[in-house]
Amino acid sequence: MDSAMTGTENNPGKATFGAGCFWGVEAAFRKVNGVLDTAVGYMGGTMKNPTYEDVCSGRTGHAEVVQVTYDPEKVRYDQLLEVFWSIHDPTQLNRQGPDIGSNYRSVIFYHDAEQGKTARKSKEGVEVSGRFGFGKVVTRIVPATEFYRAEEYHQRYFEKHGGGSCHI
Repeated sequence: MDSAMTGTENNPGKATFGAGCFWGVEAAFRKVNGVLDTAVGYMGGTMKNPTYEDVCSGRTGHAEVVQVTYDPEKVRYDQLLEVFWSIHDPTQLNRQGPDIGSNYRSVIFYHDAEQGKTARKSKEGVEVSGRFGFGKVVTRIVPATEFYRAEEYHQRYFEKHGGGSCHI
């Protein structure tokens, strides 16, 4: 197991999730005890250094994501997965509410084999639970690729603008 990704006392863990508009996803994860930091950005596409406009065009293949840095002694990866499942509808393909496009897809980018295994087990549990009305969970679980940090005006957007929501 790669302790740099799963985390140790001296080396925090990293998790990356796409669940629609990254503003609301980031706000949800920032409330979790044990989350040390978050950054919104883009992952899973083909263009190097994409801008928000590039990603929204649908031509780069990137998802809007939140990269979560966490203290594994205070919050476990499976607990972060529970937050992920609770903040969006994983049965909606390439959309969340009124936000439509592959950049809004439901995706878990795993940083090591253990995260991948835990994410797949979590997805299986959600699928059989009926939590989403027995709809097919379309969440993709794929290895993490290069993370491109979004423009500064997107970082902690709701904190900077006094709250808000992403219509999820």
